[in-house]
Amino acid sequence: MRRRLLLLTGSTTALVLAALLVPLTLLTRTHAADRAIAEATARAQWVAATVGPSLAGGMRGAKAGDQMEQTLRSVNGPALPRTSLILADGTVVGSPARLTEAVRLARTGRAFTYEPPNGGRVVLVPVHGAPEGTAVVHVAVSRGQLHDGVLTSWLVLAGIGAALVLLGLVLADRLGTRIVGATRSLAATANRLSAGDLTARAEPQGPPELRLVADQLNRLAARIDELLAAERENAADLAHRLRTPVAALRLDAETLRDPAEGERIAASVAVLEHGVDEVIRRARRPLREAEPTADLPAAARERAAFWLPLAEDQNRAVDIDTPAGPLAVPVPPDELTAALDALIGNVLDHTPQGTGFRVTVRTTGDMAELLVEDEGPGFPDPGDGPYLTTRGTSGAGSTGLGLDIARRTAEEAGGAFEAANSPGAKVTLSFPTAAD
Repeated sequence: MRRRLLLLTGSTTALVLAALLVPLTLLTRTHAADRAIAEATARAQWVAATVGPSLAGGMRGAKAGDQMEQTLRSVNGPALPRTSLILADGTVVGSPARLTEAVRLARTGRAFTYEPPNGGRVVLVPVHGAPEGTAVVHVAVSRGQLHDGVLTSWLVLAGIGAALVLLGLVLADRLGTRIVGATRSLAATANRLSAGDLTARAEPQGPPELRLVADQLNRLAARIDELLAAERENAADLAHRLRTPVAALRLDAETLRDPAEGERIAASVAVLEHGVDEVIRRARRPLREAEPTADLPAAARERAAFWLPLAEDQNRAVDIDTPAGPLAVPVPPDELTAALDALIGNVLDHTPQGTGFRVTVRTTGDMAELLVEDEGPGFPDPGDGPYLTTRGTSGAGSTGLGLDIARRTAEEAGGAFEAANSPGAKVTLSFPTAAD
């Protein structure tokens, strides 16, 4: 946009200046010619007035010739028009000149200017009063003398035009910088809002139209923040309402006659209470916080150790292969824990007892991979990738919620999800690595 504005301003200024300067240059040329002719005419009249009394008084001899030679020598020079005095008998005093029909016409008493075939101008002024006849003052202005100073005037005009174009480009550049800067500021604010930073606000700057856009964008951001806050509060209120029936379930579990059944139901209710608390916490968490990171190897080891007692009760072999050092991924720790629990829980819930599983963390290029694979029968339809992660349709007595949680955790972090049989079930989560 800035380049187009400069191009438009430069071309427009150049066209306007051309429309003004071209007639001005022609006028300058004409004015220079008129000035040269006027000076030549004044020179011829002065010579005629100076030598006229001598010719009218009948001066003869060397004295009269010397006086005319001195007069004409004073008006002739290297850069001056050639000035001559043509006497009635054809004698030429001063610069050489030819006796032409124009000179004969001037002897009739007419003073005029004409353009000879070789260019330039010639001024003829008659000198009356001589006994021998009328003499003529002949002033020849060459083509160069006629347009003397025109080139300098044209260069000055060209310099003025270039300076005006440059000034227009500077002003257009400043205007373009202001407009482009304001537009980029609005774009940056919009990008921050699209990334979830609802605290971003645009600073009104630039032309009035862009200021109006900035004000409306700020109003939109504030309105979105209000709506999201209301939604979070509604979700939190709904979760709070679940506390009462959950507490009732826990009390009912405690009153069961079978202690084992009561403990099992109480454990499930505890998990439900934890889920309700997590919903409340997430609902009231700001939409955008500092970029969260989690140590993938440490989380894998910690969750595998958490599920190890249950795996040993079911006579399952558990193998863990993780790097010794930290490996940060851009995932909130609680979400990574939930994904690991979902994948390991699927193995424990949907494979026969005694089936071992393996948890592996490795790096592939600039990606970190988490693999959970078991030695069971595998997925029922390994070719239907989306089918496996669709809630409520994964089959085998599962709701598909666990794989969906794992898939969303990987994809929201900029990674990928893959489920396959090798020959048992194998789930791979890929995460981009993040700085510690």
